[in-house]
Amino acid sequence: MNIHLFLEMAADAAPDRIAIGTRATGITYGELLAMSRRAAQKMTEAPIRTVTYCGLNRPEVPVALFAASLAGKPFTPLNYRLPDADLKRLLERSAPSLTLCDADIVKRCEGVADIHLQSVDAFFAECAHRDTDAQESGAQELAESTEDIAVVLFTSGTTAEPKAAILRHSNLVNYVLSTLEFLSADESEAALISVPPYHIAGMSALLTSVYCGRRIVSLPAFDPGVWVDTVIAEGITHAMVVPTMLKRIVEVIAERNVTLPSLRALSYGGGRMPAAVIERAMDLLPEVGFVNAYGLTETSSTIAILDPASHREAKASGTPEGRRRLSSVGKPLPHLELEIRDENEAAVPAGVVGEIWVRGSQVSGEYEGRKVIRDDGWFPTNDAGWIDDEGFLFVEGRLDDVIVRGGENISPAEIEDVLITNSQIDDVAVVGLPDEEWGEKIVAAIVVNAPVCIDQLRNQVRERLRSTRVPSVFVLRETLPYNDTGKLLRRQLRQELAANISASDAAVG
Repeated sequence: MNIHLFLEMAADAAPDRIAIGTRATGITYGELLAMSRRAAQKMTEAPIRTVTYCGLNRPEVPVALFAASLAGKPFTPLNYRLPDADLKRLLERSAPSLTLCDADIVKRCEGVADIHLQSVDAFFAECAHRDTDAQESGAQELAESTEDIAVVLFTSGTTAEPKAAILRHSNLVNYVLSTLEFLSADESEAALISVPPYHIAGMSALLTSVYCGRRIVSLPAFDPGVWVDTVIAEGITHAMVVPTMLKRIVEVIAERNVTLPSLRALSYGGGRMPAAVIERAMDLLPEVGFVNAYGLTETSSTIAILDPASHREAKASGTPEGRRRLSSVGKPLPHLELEIRDENEAAVPAGVVGEIWVRGSQVSGEYEGRKVIRDDGWFPTNDAGWIDDEGFLFVEGRLDDVIVRGGENISPAEIEDVLITNSQIDDVAVVGLPDEEWGEKIVAAIVVNAPVCIDQLRNQVRERLRSTRVPSVFVLRETLPYNDTGKLLRRQLRQELAANISASDAAVG
């Protein structure tokens, strides 16, 4: 089974149900399939290996995704926010390709060999004039193997060179089939997609929405005010955001004193969620079911969730252990296996921090040119974490981010969680920098909304944790660096702090 069969099934079962767009002007599932078939025919005419897309969220994205599947070509959405030189390098790596771009991006992509460059509007205008009698045959028969590549996503590039993560049809199909029932959504349901197409959450939201028959509304680019307006105007019932998005949405809701009566489920993931933000969101939107979804590109999206009931139980808990679960990512999905392992790849008991390993049919663990997944199916995520006695998973961050001080491994997350509870701190990130005596020293970069006493911050950490966790240096910053999907660019921050910490900064510490 390939991913285009999700669309064919939905179009066969509910051809007149609106699939994409507004309630007034959206296109139906039958129309979406016809558009995808016409686009697939055109894709097969060029000598290409992949279909790349570079642009904002728009209704043509799902058409291009399913058309590429029908044509037997991997679909590769690219980050249009990259500098021109970086964007062209990714295009070179994807060539020969059909490259579809927003009109204002076309010129930025010119000059790359072996790409057939077209604006999205021009490409689909040509597709619209094709013979509809040929829709039922041809391109969709080319892709038969579930082991063919369906989607290629380049990693966020917080390291030197983005890796091309490969997701095969079998990975994506198994993820969808294991988590949803076909056509389980009623006609009133609508999903708002505001994460960019090159994010795994964007791809998985398209596939799951089509499979369950939910209308898809795309927000071209995230703006918290527009997001709130769209939820209200379009009766949005389901949405997914990253933590930085939710923080800004909550601020808009509080400022406008509005509710979102249609919203039933709000998922979040892609980064650490400060407890204060999710608690405030739950207070402002008490009827919404919040879901913390933890996953990776290499796992075809979600591998663990903290469901709405667990959110409510954790928030209402009277014990520290119970409250702490609001910061967890919940429990692994039942069709997956998940273990915490030490540096020798041996499983560790509950409460012990190690590397998160996962195994299941949705797990790819594959990059262009190499596989990380083991022969027995287990994939090392490079995420540090631990599981409590009740099976709740806590993610501590990337293993590369662990601070090694005096031979002791220290998670930045545990220090950040303590500091962010201070009402004068809006944002915080902790990193390790070289230290001749201890190996690494702990540096906390903080964004404040009022003057703070550094000694009080130190005492706050010392009282909640221990003296070895107290930052040596505090650096005041106006902002912290995040990428456009809300992920903290910890490597970039570390480099900036190493370059800029001076005697005056040390005095702040």
